[in-house]
Amino acid sequence: MTQKTAQLALNQYNRTAVQTGIEAASPHRLIQMLMEGALDKITIAKGHVERGHMEQKSRHIGWAISIIGGLRSSLDMDAGGEIARNLEDLYDYMERRLTTANVENSAEMLDEVASLLRQIKEAWDAIGDQVSATSPVPGAVTTTAVGG
Repeated sequence: MTQKTAQLALNQYNRTAVQTGIEAASPHRLIQMLMEGALDKITIAKGHVERGHMEQKSRHIGWAISIIGGLRSSLDMDAGGEIARNLEDLYDYMERRLTTANVENSAEMLDEVASLLRQIKEAWDAIGDQVSATSPVPGAVTTTAVGG
């Protein structure tokens, strides 16, 4: 098996594993997965900034912005009240900082957004044991909001 063939097989395996994980995930877990994905993209983008790979940096920052936009658009503003409004403002801020980080090639701004997102994720993870797949959570999403 060539290295290219092996890489293609690994990529297919990863896509299948992610798809299976999404299909089996609760709404709470889907949010965790989105946050993890955004953090991964920010980390990768930072590496590209440090190595001067501007095209790859821009692509990964774009993915992170898209994921955060998905988190933002999936907020349930009616059920979430003030928590949802605060998260919406914070997600908006993160999107703007990522855009600026992209323009200015700023690893520091990427670190700032990653730190903010980690704090939100830690709080989200902490409520995981208290949330069942069917119980509403302030600021949470519905399955249809995440899944389309």
